Amino acid sequence: MKPLHRRTLLKASGVSLGLPLLETMNPVFAAASDPPPRRMVFVCTALGLYPPHLWPDTPGANYESTPYLELLKEHRQDFTLFSGLQHEDQTGRQPHDSEMTWLTAARKPGMGGFRNSISVDQVAAGHLGKSTRYPSITLGTMKPQSQSYTSGGVMIPAQTSPAQLFVQLFVDGKPDEVKAQKQKLNDGKSILDTLGVQAQALRRTASSADNRLLDDYFDSVRNAEKNIAAVQGWMDKPKPKVDAQQPSDVYDDADLIGRTQVLMDLVPLIVQSDSSRVISVMIHDHFLTPKVQGVTGTHHNLSHHGQDKTKIEQLQKIEKKIVQCFGSLLSQMKSKSESGSTLLDNTSILFGSNLGNANAHHARNLPVFLAGGGFKHGQYVTHKEGTPLCNLFVTMLNKTRLETPSFGQSTGTLSW
Repeated sequence: MKPLHRRTLLKASGVSLGLPLLETMNPVFAAASDPPPRRMVFVCTALGLYPPHLWPDTPGANYESTPYLELLKEHRQDFTLFSGLQHEDQTGRQPHDSEMTWLTAARKPGMGGFRNSISVDQVAAGHLGKSTRYPSITLGTMKPQSQSYTSGGVMIPAQTSPAQLFVQLFVDGKPDEVKAQKQKLNDGKSILDTLGVQAQALRRTASSADNRLLDDYFDSVRNAEKNIAAVQGWMDKPKPKVDAQQPSDVYDDADLIGRTQVLMDLVPLIVQSDSSRVISVMIHDHFLTPKVQGVTGTHHNLSHHGQDKTKIEQLQKIEKKIVQCFGSLLSQMKSKSESGSTLLDNTSILFGSNLGNANAHHARNLPVFLAGGGFKHGQYVTHKEGTPLCNLFVTMLNKTRLETPSFGQSTGTLSW
């Protein structure tokens, strides 16, 4: 079995597809001489999660279920839920200015003279990004606003088009080749159709275990293409003539959940192809009534419910769908293996919000889930309110083999 280089790509006209971590790439993985890379993923739902439907009464491993945790019961041993974590001095000029500082912990966001600091994902990207095509990938469900900031306090715009991101990751070549491949995608074809010959050649030299992994990986690519097509409307676009320009994406701005799910589907592909080891996702309010059955108000308005039971019921419907998207990400990361472990084992995933109570616009006692990453999970861990969320950031950085003594407002590491 001839070893493959870790950065081997399948290439054809207009297509460049990275491969997952195969045992063929290093025959001595059994000796753990080259362990799988560590990654970090940050997912923020910017309007919070309704606290009474999230928090259990009992801390520890025997915590009782809640309406939102019930949706994640199959992943109970894969994540830890924290309470009491927050950043200090998060009251800004506007009620939602804490969106800017969820990953930075800079004080008094939006106030006069405010300048943001570097976000934790960009600290990680400064180290992990040297080994990948993209140091980090920043995504958003609706607008370019993100929570990723450079060391100079400049926001890194979020990519909002799943279709364009897919092309960016996997379509490469001369301009005419790229144009032709984009058209094939618009026509509902798969990039794997172009790579058929190379894929078969690889399979003939790969081990049986690697072939199973390739089956899973290629299925993920095809599923991502189908899901993007469904949300973006590729299949409904008129097919232009050869000399026509590539048609722009067709978005349904009201499909908050569909857009969120497609981004969750892309995260495992980004990780598995080692395109990037640092990913951040921001789930925005789309200022429209989300396409969720039984919902008649906008997400933002419903989050400011004023204890109105009807609004709370509708808010719960939206937030349940968002939590299910998080659960789907965990399922996909758990199902994909690499070197005797899973993608989730080697990826720290932080899911939460910059608001602890959207109805009151406060940024205290933030909802924070940490999944995967090789941590011990299966608990609801309570901390004294005011415990720095940055302590968890430091712990995550250190677990990712980035020795970091401090970050932002940290006072140490977080243990549980």
